[in-house]
Amino acid sequence: MRSMSDTLARLAALRGTLRPRPAQENPNLVALGAFGANPGALGGYTYLPSNRAKDMALVVVLHGCTQTASGYDIGSGWSGLAEDYGFALLFPEQRRANNPNLCFNWFNPEDISRDHGEVSSIRQMIAKVVAEHGIDARRVFVTGLSAGGAMTAAMLATYPEVFTGGAIIAGLPYASAATIPEAFDRMRGHGGPTAKELEQRLRNASGHKGPWPTVSLWQGSADRTVVPSNANVIVEQWRNIHGVDTSPARVENIGRHQRRVWTDAHGVEVIELHTIAGMDHGTPLDVGSGYGASGPFMLDVGISSTVEIARSWGLLPSFEKRRNAEPSAAQPENTADPFAAGSNRGGIHKVIEDALRSAGLLR
Repeated sequence: MRSMSDTLARLAALRGTLRPRPAQENPNLVALGAFGANPGALGGYTYLPSNRAKDMALVVVLHGCTQTASGYDIGSGWSGLAEDYGFALLFPEQRRANNPNLCFNWFNPEDISRDHGEVSSIRQMIAKVVAEHGIDARRVFVTGLSAGGAMTAAMLATYPEVFTGGAIIAGLPYASAATIPEAFDRMRGHGGPTAKELEQRLRNASGHKGPWPTVSLWQGSADRTVVPSNANVIVEQWRNIHGVDTSPARVENIGRHQRRVWTDAHGVEVIELHTIAGMDHGTPLDVGSGYGASGPFMLDVGISSTVEIARSWGLLPSFEKRRNAEPSAAQPENTADPFAAGSNRGGIHKVIEDALRSAGLLR
């Protein structure tokens, strides 16, 4: 494990090589206003569709590092989908005073403990939106990218009774790191608690006994910022929680991509892992679907995680653009060294930059 001085030395050597991106504005999002004690000092925005049915579902969307709520919505296409299919959105937003790179602090124990810090702030936001907008409390979901994905894992762990399902995109297991150097290591797939320890941390996070939210995982096979092994560790953290076998019940091909599905004793899909072939770090999009826009960390790869996640939650019963899934033999894990020289990301210098930025270590 690297020491803090080593991490700071790396940061100092690389600082200034990254430039902040201009903020994107989305006038469709409305500032949330006061929502409780807000111990994590977060901001928040909502999106409510024009046609508001009684007992709408709510999707909580968590942006990644260097992103804003508005920018992530523009890229992911969530508000367009919500408008067309009549569900509400909540966008918690990090503030620079908490993290200069706008990362949710998924590696800070104080921010991922039930009724403390950032997870408590997000829970308070949800309570306000559910109470004020007639949300069906049985249909609350959460999703996020990278640091937002790791915070999605934290929300599912600390408040499992609140959520029917969660979708973690290029994220990390709950409570897998407790310091910035540890976060950097976990992102690269180094060290960390055992699967059994992670499972116990998940169980201890709330004392919840079930039923548990479903878990959808989305991971690029060529991700060098949060390496693919993290998705497998998340599966292991949740597998015994849901009482499913080590091997998936079903493996499917969706175009070039692969979907592995774990089902419970009743045949219900409780964990799914989408591996997106050749994709680096970001949210998978299919811009041709009409939802989302490509950009930094918003990657047009021919499949829309936004659409497919919403479909898996029962929010898009009539959507017609689903790609045919075909049975497939499970593929071996990619064991290639993602930090090998000569990679198409410009070598180890670029890899370290990307990883530090996503961990909140670089501006």
